[in-house]
Amino acid sequence: MSTPPRALRLDPQDNVAVVIEALAPGDEVVLEPARVVAREAIGFGHKIALAPIPAGTPVRKYGEVIGIATADIAAGAHVHVHNVVSARLPGVQAAGR
Repeated sequence: MSTPPRALRLDPQDNVAVVIEALAPGDEVVLEPARVVAREAIGFGHKIALAPIPAGTPVRKYGEVIGIATADIAAGAHVHVHNVVSARLPGVQAAGR
């Protein structure tokens, strides 16, 4: 019997997934081919990095660039306003888009 997913990748191009079950540090998320371990607590509805995202590179969700990493983001890390700037808000430069 397979285990239900703990996160959803909304598009094959995405480098983040949406957490559908709150994660504690050390919890594993398997979304083939990605397999990551949560580095910190990540709440329901928030994003987890499926692979390393270097500072200055696009964060992809829905197959679209939703933001730019403001710091290096490790695989399994919480992806949110503390390490991403929006590529969708007026006046924000969408580098890499």
